Parts: sequence; C-alpha cells; structure tokens
Amino acid sequence: MIGIIGKKIGMTQIFDQNGKVIPVTLLQAGPCTVVQRKDVKSDGYSAIQIGYEECQEKKVKKPQKGHFKKNNLPCFKHLHEFRVEESADFNTGDTLDVNIFQLNEKIKVTGISKGKGFQGVMKRHGFKGFIASHGVHESFRGGGSVGQCAQPSRIFKGLKMPGHMGSDRVTVKSIVVVKIDKENNLLLVKGAIPGARNSIVYLTK
Repeated sequence: MIGIIGKKIGMTQIFDQNGKVIPVTLLQAGPCTVVQRKDVKSDGYSAIQIGYEECQEKKVKKPQKGHFKKNNLPCFKHLHEFRVEESADFNTGDTLDVNIFQLNEKIKVTGISKGKGFQGVMKRHGFKGFIASHGVHESFRGGGSVGQCAQPSRIFKGLKMPGHMGSDRVTVKSIVVVKIDKENNLLLVKGAIPGARNSIVYLTK
C-alpha cells in the first residue's frame, strides 16, 4: 500500500514500438519525505506520514510547525498518510521518489476532480432532454416530472436533479505506468486521471 504524493502536470501522447499512439498523463511524483511513523503498538495500525513540497514556516500553522520541528524536518505544504505492512522498514527523514514504482506496474491514483459549478441534469447526469418540436416550450433541458400527486406528496431522496458538479475525491484503479524518468522524478501513466493541471494527486502501489 506504499505510495507517494505527486502533482499532475498535464496530458500528452507517446508512440510504442509498433507506432501505436498511447495517451499518457505526466506526473511529478515526489520526492517525498517521511515525517512520522505509526505502529500497531502505539497507534493501532501501521502507517507512515509523508510530506511534499517544502514551504516557509510562516505558511504553516503552529501545531504543524511543532510537528515538523519535533523530528528536525523542514515544513511541508502537503501531508498524507499511507498504510504499510511494517512501518519499522522506514525511518523519519527518508526520501521516497519514483524508484518505488516499476515499469508496466498497475497503480491507484486519487485526486480531486475539476469543479464545474452548478449544472443541469443534461450535463450532470446525461439526460437526453425533451424534443424540440412544435408545442414544446421552456422544458427542452429540464428534468421532467420529479414528484407524485397527493401520495406521498414529496420528492424521494437520491433523485437526479440539477446541482453542484465536480470537486469530488475520485480514485482510478489499475493505471499502467508507461515510462519512468528517475532523474526528474517524472512518471508517465496511461490514460487520464482526475484533477486539473498542477493539482495534487496520491499515487499508491
């Protein structure tokens, strides 16, 4: 379950040996620093907390500042916890980078999807819409009937209606690692992943 924090740079395409186009997403994967270790005896589970992107002390809250100073570490902008089988295999201050991944390995990517604001049922849920013919007015893109008559006189929960779309935590599994650039800590994965450019993503083995 070990993983690292990364940043989505954008999408591009590469060609394989047969000349076939492969759409890929370019990720800045780490480097990350181990900030804290958690074990079964003291915390009830085994995990490590890692930090990504160093920042100034004035941009960190007091409790976090003490958390970093406790282990003589610089302040980090992003923190995330990954479950591991044995946290004793890691030491505070260790660096994790793209070397934990292998070529053609399938990984899990978690990120925050693009926010699209308030949207109607056609864009949000894929409704077909009503026919644009004579006699139809003001309901081309509407959701249609949503309730009942006298019984039960209410709208059921979970009904697909207009509302806020996007900005959700999305996890995509079985993403294949196509190429690894160890010098620049870059990772090329096949296909698209959630999030906008420069958004934070979590890469898990």
